[in-house]
This record gives sequence, structure tokens and C-alpha cells, in this order.
Amino acid sequence: MRIADVVTYTVQPAGVPLVVAKVVTDQPGLHGWGCGTFTQRFRAVQAAIERHLKPFAIGRDAEAIADFWHSAMHDGYWRNGPVLNNAVSAVEMALWDIKGKAAGLPCYQLWGGRSRGTAAVYVHANGNEPGEVLDQALGYWERGFRHIRCQLGGYVGVGAGTASGAAGAFSAAGGPGSLFFDPGEKLRRVPELFETVRAGLPAEAELLYDIHERLAPVDAVRLAKALEPYRLFFLEDALAPEDIGYFRMLRTQCAVPLAMGELFVHPLEVEPLVSERLIDFVRVHVSTYGGITAALKLANLCAAFGVRTAWHGPRDVSPVGMAANVHLDLHVANFGIQEWSFRAPAEEDLFAGIPEVRAGAVDVNEKPGWGIEMDEKLAARFPCDDAASLRPVPRLADGTSRPF
Repeated sequence: MRIADVVTYTVQPAGVPLVVAKVVTDQPGLHGWGCGTFTQRFRAVQAAIERHLKPFAIGRDAEAIADFWHSAMHDGYWRNGPVLNNAVSAVEMALWDIKGKAAGLPCYQLWGGRSRGTAAVYVHANGNEPGEVLDQALGYWERGFRHIRCQLGGYVGVGAGTASGAAGAFSAAGGPGSLFFDPGEKLRRVPELFETVRAGLPAEAELLYDIHERLAPVDAVRLAKALEPYRLFFLEDALAPEDIGYFRMLRTQCAVPLAMGELFVHPLEVEPLVSERLIDFVRVHVSTYGGITAALKLANLCAAFGVRTAWHGPRDVSPVGMAANVHLDLHVANFGIQEWSFRAPAEEDLFAGIPEVRAGAVDVNEKPGWGIEMDEKLAARFPCDDAASLRPVPRLADGTSRPF
């Protein structure tokens, strides 16, 4: 069975650019779908697939997934990085879909079957005041969700704005789209948020928080210690990838469970955090990490050190990528939690077979492969807007840019 064609789709059914690849085989009607979504640089991934991975893949054995993954990762000589990893993932993930369809099995069965009946998910509660967040969290609780991430004003905080006197004339240096914020607001207000939410929800509620790398390392340690009394399920992205050396300090200072990895693209970024048991959950974006082959390798490494999985699952993971996440969740023994984002009606129309959540947990539909198909004719109705890939640049009051 040979790869006959690779077709790349960039679609935007709900405001977020998505990259999806279709791999076509020389067997009539047999094809697979893969996700390579890197929203902020989706055109680069599209070009990498169409100009480099497609000619590399055509004519190869569609069943030799391991060989494709290893050779595609090394064929460009320089390896890893979010563009290459997503391009490889888009094709490799589609090959797993093909293998499942050819075998008549859902993909998780190809790796050894289930480790659980369903996979628990967490959802996002947000607001500008603690009471608003609590109200939203209570609504989720009543719908059966037991894991809830709570954020105050989003990643940059409540007080973010588009002007700053402290920056002076420099405020215009970065062009349009700068977003000025005060990282100290998190230190002042986030403990108050969790005091309110913890008191207002049942004791068994599992609460999460995402710093999203917004704080200097020492301030991240201070906030983690302040949140310790509220029994978080995990604290996410307390540090930027550039600051992972501070995880040793963070670990020794508090007992808050830690999740990390959303921005990781290379296994050696993860290895010290796992092998030294400095984190409790690994949070990679599966396509940006390199696809299913890379994720399975990572899950096995983490299992040896008691680290659980919590794959990245926002709306900039395509429904194909989310289906793949859920298959991984059902299979790996060291599953922890799955981030969940609700899909817009247009996404549900475009992608048939999106896994469904019931009572705070998700399952697949048991169809062969990923169990999901994209309507190629309908895809033309959702072209991508290049401007949608641009994000505001977060800045301190004096204009200094900060990681997003």
C-alpha cells in the first residue's frame, strides 16, 4: 500500500486557523486525516507539507509509519521546531488513521487497547472578578465536570490595556497590537480568586490554574506557595521553557502539582523535568511535539517516572488532533487529564465524528482509525484569514515584551 497523494487544508471554521492533511493511498477509498495545526504560523506549516513533506512521502509504504517518522524528522538535517514537527505530524497522524481503517480498528487498539473506559477532561472558567469565575465554575459542576481551570481576566490579567504612560514614546515601537499588563496583579488577585472558588465549590472539585509563563521565576515560586492551601490539581506553565532550571527551586519550595510542556518541541527539553521528577503532568501539544510516534515515546518515558499526561487541547488543536488526543488518553496507562474546548457548530458541521463529552469525561466513537472525517467540499467555505494568526504582544508597563 503506497502513498499516492498528500492534500493540505487550512480552514478557519471558528476564528482559529487549523491545518489538516489528507493522505491518500493507492487503495481505492482508503485515506487518512492528520493534524498539523500551528495557528500562529499556519502558512509555514502548509508550505512545509506541500513543498517538502508531500514529495518526500509520495510513493512510500503507507504502513511503514515508524520509518516515515524517523526519516522525515532527519531528512531535513536540522530537526525539530514547531513548523517541521507539525508538518511531519500531519502526515504521520494520517498514516495511523489509514492503518486503523485498513485493520478495521480504532487507533488506540493498534497500540495495545484501552487502559480505561473514558478519559476525564477539564474545562475553563473565566471572569473579571472571582465571583464571576465561581458562577461559571458552578455551572460546569452542575453539568458533571469535576476538573475546572480557573482564570481571572485571561492570561494577561484583568487590567491589561493598549496604552502605558511608563513606556513613553517606546509604546509604539512594536507596532499595533501591544497589550500592556501588570504581572504583580497575579500575585495580588489570584490567591483571592482561589479562596473564593474553593469556598464556593464542593470539596471534591479539582481546580487548575495556568500562569502561562507570565511571571519572573521568583514570582512564580511566590504564587505557587500562595496557592498551596487551595489544593490545586495542577499549576500549569509556571515557567517559560527558557527558565526550566528554576523548576528545582520551585519543587523544593512547595507541594503544588506542576504541569509543563505546552511549548516543548524537543525531547531533551522534557527529559530533565521528568527524570528528576520535577513535574507531575506533561502538557505537550501533540502535533507540535512531532505527532503520535513522539507522543507515545514521551508517554512511555513519563510512565517510568510517575509523570502523567495532560495533552494540550485548546481550540487551536483541530478536531482531528483532538480525536487523536483522546485515543492516546484511552490507551496510555499514565493518563492524567485531558484539556477540553467546546467546538462551534461550524466545526461540528465540518468535522463528523468529534469525540463527545458526557458527565465530565470523553470517549471515542469506536469507528476505525480516528473515527473522524472532514467534509472537503464544506472546507472551501472556511478560508483562513492571515490576520487571525497574529497575537497581541504582551508587554510590561515600560514596554518590555514578555513571553506569551
